Amino acid sequence: MRLRALLDTDALGLRLLGGEDELDRTVRGVMTTDLRDPSRYLAGGELVLTGLAWRRDASDTEPFVRILASAGVAALAAGEAELGDIPADIVEACARHRLPLFAVNESVAFATITEHVVRQVSGERAGDLAAVVDRHRRLMTSGPAGGGPDVVLDLLGTDLDLRAWVLSPAGRTIAGSGAAGTALPGAVCARLAGEHLAAARTGRRGPHRVAVEGVTYSLFPVRTSGRGAGGASRDVRETVLSDWVLAVEADAGDWPEERLDLLQGVTQLIAVERDRRDAARTVRRRLAQEVLELVQTGAAPAEIAARLRVAAPVLLPGLGTAPHWQVVVARVEWEGGAIEGGPVAQALLEEILVDPVAAGPEPSDRIAVAHTGDEAIALVPLPAVSAEHDGPETGLLADALLESVREPLSAGLDGDGRLTFGVSASVHSAEGLRGALEEARHARRVAAARPGRVCAAGHQELASHVLLLPFVPDDVRRAFTARLLDPLREYDQRHRAELIPTLEAFLDCDGSWTRCAARLHLHVNTLRYRVGRIEQLTSRDLSRLEDKLDFFLALRMS
Repeated sequence: MRLRALLDTDALGLRLLGGEDELDRTVRGVMTTDLRDPSRYLAGGELVLTGLAWRRDASDTEPFVRILASAGVAALAAGEAELGDIPADIVEACARHRLPLFAVNESVAFATITEHVVRQVSGERAGDLAAVVDRHRRLMTSGPAGGGPDVVLDLLGTDLDLRAWVLSPAGRTIAGSGAAGTALPGAVCARLAGEHLAAARTGRRGPHRVAVEGVTYSLFPVRTSGRGAGGASRDVRETVLSDWVLAVEADAGDWPEERLDLLQGVTQLIAVERDRRDAARTVRRRLAQEVLELVQTGAAPAEIAARLRVAAPVLLPGLGTAPHWQVVVARVEWEGGAIEGGPVAQALLEEILVDPVAAGPEPSDRIAVAHTGDEAIALVPLPAVSAEHDGPETGLLADALLESVREPLSAGLDGDGRLTFGVSASVHSAEGLRGALEEARHARRVAAARPGRVCAAGHQELASHVLLLPFVPDDVRRAFTARLLDPLREYDQRHRAELIPTLEAFLDCDGSWTRCAARLHLHVNTLRYRVGRIEQLTSRDLSRLEDKLDFFLALRMS
């Protein structure tokens, strides 16, 4: 707004004392101060309100006015409540520095002027920003121009003083306003993503307000046209695990409709960008589908290798040598619904296989994911490791992936959904892809046997008895454990003999009498008596490897 508009507003009680030629200056904000040196709080363009408490005598005036003029403030407004008429030295100093000067009638509170300026400036900025949003929307709709969502988020910060971030459903930062110093901590991102998913599952309309560590955020869902066509007629579970969210550090509960409409326009702009990037994934998805079909139909390794040579430059542009590969298999299942899980798992894998601390969408452009039925399968390229490399294997680890996505995605699956995924070891040639696919599928089945909404397993777990136990039918498990352990439990209940804890310790100590006795704080003879009672009750011999193994498995399955 212009200074002239302030002067023309009678309710503000302003009287011009100097600076008639500067009334077309733009006011970008307002500040009240009685500090002798307020320079650290000035950014330029402010209307500075002062009660003159900083002025002890005329010698204080020149430094104060010079500081304001150097900072580029729009004007100075001095209250008459303290000294009555504004001292002449202030009028003269403002004239020397070409700083417009107003007198504020003692009947008008500074708060009244502040509220008026803030309301007018915010309204004008919102209008300007809305025009920018509309321009960017048109540019991005017609092609990859306009700068993407980061540009508009930066405008939210500079023009409306709103910090905002675009987050994935797994809590990764896709875009953000301002410098890297304003990045949200990973724990906050995960919490916001989880709150958004939980709200979306209940069907509540956005924006959703959430308080995290004493800070209030407003969450605006980003509805994409590609996956969200059909609106309310579609089941929310088809998109809840793939849609982004705009998180704004502000409480939108008291916002006027104009500002809410503006933020909705920003989400539409982000949705256009999301759809454009999804369309760009078409080639990678097709490559993954072709390789997957060759692997599953038993094609010759040479044919698979040729297809991989085509895929490698697309997934890792500029890479001179063929990469190694990992396979990740995921499945999303919903109770009591005929929702196809494959596309949901596909979109989800394209997100969660990106390093959660990697900002922006570009890292996801190096992952190829196909789906078949309710299953999604990802081919993840890894940089080739030199023959001299003797260190630990690099690549994706199931535990790390699970830890990065479990909290937010559990909120989106809560009630009736499950996500399970398995990760293979890396393979170095086309011949290994079929084995890697089967390995990832086996790992996913191990994960599916575990409790929880989001579960994962890696190839490291497939070389253990842990692989076998989940696939033992429940009735067989119950019969096996009951036959071996029920006599011991019943004896413990009647005599408080602690035979079960003794058995566990004995096996943990590999049958060592001295180590087991020391662990249990027992005399060796007492331990021998208890082990003898276990053998008598179960008709087993704990000196035999087969019987030790049976007890070990029974304890693990119980």
